[in-house]
Amino acid sequence: MRFATRTLLVQIATMVAVVAVCTAVFAWLGIQQLRSEADSSALNIARSVAEAPEVRELVAEYSADPGTPDAASLRGGTLERYASDVTARTEGLFVVITDDHGIRLAHPDPDRLGEVVSTSFADALAGREVVTWETGTLGESARAKVPVYPPGGGDPVGEVSVGFERASVFDDLPALLIGIGVAVVVAVGLGVAVALLMRRRLERLTLGLQPEELVALVQTQTAVLESADEGVVAIDDTGVVRVCTTTAETLLGVSGAVGRRLDELALPVAVASALAGSGAPSGMPIGERVVFVDVRPVRRGTRTLGRVAVLRDRTDVLALSDRLDSVRALGDALRVQRHENANRVHAAVGLIDAGRTAEARAFLADLVDRGSVDWAVPGLDLVGDAMLGSFLGAKGLSARERGVALRVSEDTWLPSTVADVEDVVAVLGNLVDNAVSAAASGGEPREVEVAVLGDGADVVLTVADTGGGIADVDAAFAPRERTDDPAAVHGLGVGLPLSREFARRRGGDVWIVDAGGAGRGAVVAARLPACCTSAPRRRDDRYPRARRRRRLPGGRAPPRRRRRAPRLRRPGTGPHGR
Repeated sequence: MRFATRTLLVQIATMVAVVAVCTAVFAWLGIQQLRSEADSSALNIARSVAEAPEVRELVAEYSADPGTPDAASLRGGTLERYASDVTARTEGLFVVITDDHGIRLAHPDPDRLGEVVSTSFADALAGREVVTWETGTLGESARAKVPVYPPGGGDPVGEVSVGFERASVFDDLPALLIGIGVAVVVAVGLGVAVALLMRRRLERLTLGLQPEELVALVQTQTAVLESADEGVVAIDDTGVVRVCTTTAETLLGVSGAVGRRLDELALPVAVASALAGSGAPSGMPIGERVVFVDVRPVRRGTRTLGRVAVLRDRTDVLALSDRLDSVRALGDALRVQRHENANRVHAAVGLIDAGRTAEARAFLADLVDRGSVDWAVPGLDLVGDAMLGSFLGAKGLSARERGVALRVSEDTWLPSTVADVEDVVAVLGNLVDNAVSAAASGGEPREVEVAVLGDGADVVLTVADTGGGIADVDAAFAPRERTDDPAAVHGLGVGLPLSREFARRRGGDVWIVDAGGAGRGAVVAARLPACCTSAPRRRDDRYPRARRRRRLPGGRAPPRRRRRAPRLRRPGTGPHGR
């Protein structure tokens, strides 16, 4: 049996029991009231008869006579007529008058005149009024016995007994019971109607689920929601938060959200709008995290219950994605290097096979001097770390496709080997991509300059461009939704906030050195602690070009080809914002 049905039956049974008890109590009280009214009426009539002067006088005369009154003389006498008149007027059962010996002086049955009464008259002769239910010669009745005093006063000389028949006493009982019965039916009907309404309301509130199912649902919900990595926020159709897991509170930066309205949580406008379900699923920075918010409506049948938002922390995923992009760029660079190196080796082999030995020697000497690949990034040889060098070379090729020249600053100094290269290339790649986009949107010359400095185990990066500068410094690192627009420049997306997140995780930071503007580009710097090994490179490693110089046969040195890149100029203007 369903819980709602059991509850309904229990409520109905309880109401019937309560009404039955109340009915019994009211019926008993009604009967007692009718008995009390009959006793009171009998007592009052008896008192009136006993106080009548002719009754007192005649009863006193009969009591003073030592003999027994003659029944024949009592028939039709004054006392008999008086008692008959009172009985007729009051619709009572009898009015009996006796002397001090209990001899009937007046009685509804004339044949019983002159006889002793069948019930005790001692209390009346003792001066006490008695109201009781007794059974006499006329049957059971409610009777009152009152003493009769002589005209001059003194001890009682007789009694007056007035009785009402039992049936007449309870003449009003059927009407009383009918009234109680009607009240009972109305009360039970109202109770059943209220119970049905409460059952319907309960089923609507619980969506037809039984308490056992609700308990299991709560247990399952708690186990599932709290064990999931994603945060879950459930909001009803009135905008009140009904469920907010610990993970969701951590991602949103709130506490005690359950039971509060969404607009009371002081969330950023973009986050509140996303939780309100007014937009498509999107990722957005919340604090220092990048969170993907997916909101879906919740329905049961045709009824809308609200909406549920799933919050997924995508900071690590985006970080991994950027690292993978950097690794992919390195892979592409190494592939280009391998291909170009193979082409040059084939060219040298061809010159040797053709007998052009001198030209082959000169070609190989130039290859040793320049390196296996010409990345077209001036100053790249100053970056002693092979991974960073290849990465910047790949970025230079990509920048050249967009009409931007990438160069390495002459101030670059990295005496140690980069150990944790993933974070370095992730931050450097973001900064370089932003700078290239800014320079591409500006005027000529379109250039980006990168400086890589070692400070003990720390790596300090600076990236300058010839774009139009940063229009709003405060908004450069502000949270905003991610954009995949390839034309986006500094700050249009999550590049700078994510780069700062990478750096701050290691105890470093990303900041704006020079916002630029008015014909000057921007300069952005980053510090990444504990990224380098403590052992410095050998002299050959610090100066790779010196290591690559070789002596040609005959002792002569090959011609030095020193490519000095022009100093970075920033005359360009254009849209620039981070």
